Amino acid sequence: MSGALVLIGIVVLVGGLMLRLNTLLVVMAAALATGLAGGLGLEGTIRAFGKAFNDNRYVTIIWIVLPVIGLLERFGLQQRAKMLIAGLRGATTARILIAYLALRQILAALGLTSVAGHPQTVRPLVAPMAEAAAERDGGPLDDAKRDTVRAYAAATDNVGLFFGEDIFLAIASILLIKGFLEQNGIVLQPFELSVWAIPTAICAFVIHAGRLWWLGRRLKR
Repeated sequence: MSGALVLIGIVVLVGGLMLRLNTLLVVMAAALATGLAGGLGLEGTIRAFGKAFNDNRYVTIIWIVLPVIGLLERFGLQQRAKMLIAGLRGATTARILIAYLALRQILAALGLTSVAGHPQTVRPLVAPMAEAAAERDGGPLDDAKRDTVRAYAAATDNVGLFFGEDIFLAIASILLIKGFLEQNGIVLQPFELSVWAIPTAICAFVIHAGRLWWLGRRLKR
């Protein structure tokens, strides 16, 4: 019975999300309920919270960055990015996104997967720059075209990260591939997997750059 009681945290989590309550509070309430039901007591549960935060503090660094990004946006970061692109000759939507694709792949290949990303660069910088370039070359964007540009900016980040990180040796995806192959009798070293990830990354860059180039042509029509 006590083992089943621990599952009350799932009930709290599902119920809170179904009622559309604050997600952070729902998660904390579910964790608190689980800890109390598991016999940790209030002090033990809070201690477990602190230990988990301390053990995973590097993962939570991103939550410290987000308020800074929000403040910069509040004081006109996106508008400044658009003004910068509006004053640059030759900066088209395709060129901006292709340059970001190359930068994202190179950084990911060096293991710097958290340097860029959707909250840090795509939303406040890359997407506004791509929109500004599209408006300068093709006039004001309607909602459909604006959403298309934003979607391609987000996709560019995904492609760059996904196909770039496999080149780096000490990344979770490489270790996952190695473990899966070994379970099926294929023994490969991480370096071999990284080497074979290079042509895949090059093909991904060429294909997605072609899609971005075609996007630029469509926006000018």
